[in-house]
Amino acid sequence: MSLIDTTPSTPGKFKSEKCTPYSAHPFYRNLRFQSSLLKLTVWSSSFLGLILLFFLISSPPSSHHHGRRSTEIDVGTKWETKVRTSAETRARADGGKPLRVLVTGAAGFVGTHVALALKLRGDGVVGLDSFNHYYDPELKIARQKFLANAGVCVIEGDINDEKLLKRLFDVVHFTHVVHLAAQAGVRYAMENPGSYVKSNVAGFVNLLEVCKSADPQPAIVWASSSSVYGTNTKVPFSEKDRTDHPASLYAATKKAGEAIAHTYNHIYGLSITGLRFFTVYGPWGRPDMAYFFFTKDILKGKEITIYETSRGESVARDFTYIDDVVKGCLAALDTANKSTGSGGKKRGPAQLRIFNLGNTKPVPVSRLVSILEEHLKVNARKKVLPLPSNGDVEFTHANISLAQTELGYRPTIDLETGMKQFVWWYLNYYDRSRKN
Repeated sequence: MSLIDTTPSTPGKFKSEKCTPYSAHPFYRNLRFQSSLLKLTVWSSSFLGLILLFFLISSPPSSHHHGRRSTEIDVGTKWETKVRTSAETRARADGGKPLRVLVTGAAGFVGTHVALALKLRGDGVVGLDSFNHYYDPELKIARQKFLANAGVCVIEGDINDEKLLKRLFDVVHFTHVVHLAAQAGVRYAMENPGSYVKSNVAGFVNLLEVCKSADPQPAIVWASSSSVYGTNTKVPFSEKDRTDHPASLYAATKKAGEAIAHTYNHIYGLSITGLRFFTVYGPWGRPDMAYFFFTKDILKGKEITIYETSRGESVARDFTYIDDVVKGCLAALDTANKSTGSGGKKRGPAQLRIFNLGNTKPVPVSRLVSILEEHLKVNARKKVLPLPSNGDVEFTHANISLAQTELGYRPTIDLETGMKQFVWWYLNYYDRSRKN
């Protein structure tokens, strides 16, 4: 099983749940015996146990939380105590030095998994998320509750809120930031382009401004995207390839983020590592992703659309299972050098890196549908259409040799195995919601 793309940072907020201390439940006290949480087998068993615990002790998400929730930022010492408790570290089983990490987009898909993995291995973790309405916020609230059961506090807030970010850094001296908050999705940019600029550009700049003024400055790992490769035709995509032909506004904002990261690294000495994710999937995934809404529509007997290229071939994606992506994120954190600036002033050259995190084995979307049919035991009603000009690309394929060399990144989960785990989660999660 999995340890638990990114949650947008635009408004639409919900109240933070009370954080349960990590050791408050016997299940979590027993996690200390694990020898290496970086091993997939241990991660898998931990996540399975947490999923089952979540189903047993948490009430299903309500369908009525559509108003703006009040924030806890003005509560004062109570709020600060919750944040400090969540940031507490313990001895890591792998012998590494515990980190104190701010995870933005922590109630999002990748953010939830990363925050949990960090907490389970002994790092201190504080989450930040805006709980916006790009997709059903009830799923984000459920992820928040899931993390609270593991001792991770996810605060409601926007990365454009400079006051909030500064206060978080005043309360906790973060050694690292994992920046996963973003306006996700390729097609939605045609409906709401401003949200991409606000979150992926302005929000990123605001976060970097706070980080460069922090003392000490944190090292930063952030989510770029395979979308930056745009209309490139040379495969597999390499970090050395040009990325100046984006096919969507989303891709353009992620490319802008890479340029912005270079600027803050060069001027202020921030240590920054960008990760280009390739079609991440798995439990707790995003409802706007094809594998997720295909599952929903197949079960409801609705027709699904499979797009073909101009050559009559099914579009293909380098589907990457969430556990493999989490391993890459943690490896990027563990190999990140310290930032070299202090109080907004650069003291020397700082580390600047970019890595592809993919599976290196592109799979046609038509094959994805066949796999879902097998696991769901339902035949899909399919419609095949030409790929529209809405920002989607015909294929993605990652060259991961750089990540293999520098991060020790080795993806191990194929699509058949990963989709089996996703379907298990999906059926359990939504069946439980219907029963209640």
